[in-house]
Amino acid sequence: MAERKQANIVSIAQFDQADALDLIQEAQEFKAGKQIQLKKPAYAMNLFFEDSTRTKTSFQMAEKKLGMQVLNFNAATSSVNKGESLYDTLKTVEAIGVNVAVIRHPQTDYYQPLLSKSNLKIGLVNAGDGQGQHPSQCLLDMMTIQEQFHHFEGLRVLINGDIRHSRVARSNAQLLAKLGAQVYFSGPKDWFDPQLAQFGEYGDFDQLLAHMDVINILRVQHERLSGEDNAHFSEESYRAAYGLTQERAARLKPAAIIIHPAPVNRGVEIDDDLVESKHSRIFKQMENGVFVRMAMLSRILRYQNCL
Repeated sequence: MAERKQANIVSIAQFDQADALDLIQEAQEFKAGKQIQLKKPAYAMNLFFEDSTRTKTSFQMAEKKLGMQVLNFNAATSSVNKGESLYDTLKTVEAIGVNVAVIRHPQTDYYQPLLSKSNLKIGLVNAGDGQGQHPSQCLLDMMTIQEQFHHFEGLRVLINGDIRHSRVARSNAQLLAKLGAQVYFSGPKDWFDPQLAQFGEYGDFDQLLAHMDVINILRVQHERLSGEDNAHFSEESYRAAYGLTQERAARLKPAAIIIHPAPVNRGVEIDDDLVESKHSRIFKQMENGVFVRMAMLSRILRYQNCL
């Protein structure tokens, strides 16, 4: 495997097919027990401006497994609340010796102006930007799919739910298409993003379900909906129309798998008993996330000559 280096990882657009598969391969090597030795101490800071359980703790575990030192950051008590820009925050932690900043931010494409700053040397990893991209979740999803099927070419993957507001839907559709999978979308038509039609077609959930190899379920992102949409939202109606229920799951192919970026709203987009069913790979995704993030961080550490 070629030793690949990257200064920053912010978008799935950075990856071609070979590059993505190479990163997944390294993640699998870490899962199999691969160890690395840092040339010098390396420091990480996880700057999360949105709530997170899985992504934040998964990056923390990945950083510690790589032997990195992790500095604490609390957005609620940071100087951002005094008017400091994200750029100046990053220059500050860069100045004290941080090598890699992992950032989750509510603003879509928050990283674009940062990448244009040639004097910003700290490595950036996008842990999710608004309704934009979620590269680490996408790559761990691909790793989970590859473990099941050992290929992507011709696989039928259905992304179902609140697509318009989902950075996971956007990232996954983009990379799945590059890897040769056939992508389909379903869910509320008003929540479909027409820009994603370049990667796959929108269809009826019930008609598509029995033909799919992978069902990628999304939660309803209430934090990104308008007040009016939230006021009129009915969990019961949503489950009846778009939820993966026991009745619908009975029509799945025997080898089909269910994935979900979590957090899971049990009994809304997926029935409680299906979360840990024979089809589900939801907790396997979380396990794989640590190793994918180790591979992502390793690329930046190589660029910074820490590996």
